[in-house]
Amino acid sequence: MSDSDVVRHARAYLLRAAPPPAPAMVRFVAEHGPVVAAERVQARQCPLAVLEEIAFEVPDSQVDRDLAEADRLGARLVIPEDVHEWPIAAINSLAAASAGGIRRFAPPMGLWVRGPHRLVDLTRQAIAMVGTRTPTHYGRTLGSEVAYQLAKRGVRVWSGAALGIDGACHTGALSAGEPTVAVLPCGIGRPYPAAHADLLARIAEEGLLVSEYAPSSLPSRPTFLSRNRLLAGLCEATVVVEALLRSGSLSTATTAARLDKTLMAIPGPVTSHYSDGCHMLIRNGDAVLVSSADEILTTLKSPPPWRRGPEHRVP
Repeated sequence: MSDSDVVRHARAYLLRAAPPPAPAMVRFVAEHGPVVAAERVQARQCPLAVLEEIAFEVPDSQVDRDLAEADRLGARLVIPEDVHEWPIAAINSLAAASAGGIRRFAPPMGLWVRGPHRLVDLTRQAIAMVGTRTPTHYGRTLGSEVAYQLAKRGVRVWSGAALGIDGACHTGALSAGEPTVAVLPCGIGRPYPAAHADLLARIAEEGLLVSEYAPSSLPSRPTFLSRNRLLAGLCEATVVVEALLRSGSLSTATTAARLDKTLMAIPGPVTSHYSDGCHMLIRNGDAVLVSSADEILTTLKSPPPWRRGPEHRVP
C-alpha cells in the first residue's frame, strides 16, 4: 500500500473500533498520528480513556471489506489528510467545542462520502433543515418550497434523510436542480429508511451521502445522536421547519445553539402541536423566527447579536 493508503486504512480501522464521537480517541490520534495510534490501539497500548471507547475488535480483513465496499459503491473515505476535500473550516466548531470540554461534540476522524461532489465544496453556504418525521401538509409543503428556493440561490441544503421534513427538504433542493447532502446514522451503502431508497440513490447521484459509519453499518439510537451533532456542526446554520416538543430534530437544534451556530425556526399555526417545538425555540430566544428563504438568507448575513461569531461572516 502507498503511504496515503496506509493512513486511510488506519483511520477506517479507528472509526470501526471506537464508534463516534470518541473524544479520547480523537485526541490520541491527534497526538500520535493515525498509523501509530491504530498500531497502539490494536496492541492495547493506549490510555484507559481510549480503551473505554473501543467497542469492537476489528480485524484488518474487515477494514479491507469496508474500503472495498465503498469502492464498489463509488464512494470513498475522506480523511483530514485529504487537504483538497476535508472541510476543516466547517469542522472547526466541533473541534473547538470538544477542546472546550463538550466531549460529545468531538470532530470526526474521517467521513465516508458517496457522490460526485467534493465534500468541502458543499459545506460552503450550507444550511441544515430538520423537522418531525410525521409532518402536516403545511410542514411538508413549506419545507420543500423553502429548500427549493434556498437551493436556487446557491445555498446547500443538508438534512438527515429521515421520513417527513428531512425527505421533503432533500426533494425540494433536488427539484431545483441543485445538490443536497444527507448525513446518515448508518452506512452509506445501507438504504435507510427503506422507504427513501430511491431518494437516497438520487442524492448519491446528484449530491452527497455522508456518514461516520462503515458502508454496511446499521443505525442505532447512539448513531442518530452522533449524526445530529455532525449535521449541526458541518453547516453554517440550522432551520427547524416543524417539530413536536419531543422531536428528535430538537437535538440538532440544541447542538447548533451550543456550537454558537445561527438557529432559525419556522412558526406554524398556534393550534398545531406539530409546531410546538419551533414555538418553544422562538419563545425562549434560542431561534430566530423565519418564514421564507429570503428571511433565512437575511438572517445568515446578519445573525442575531448572540450568534455573531467570526464563522458566521457571509460574503
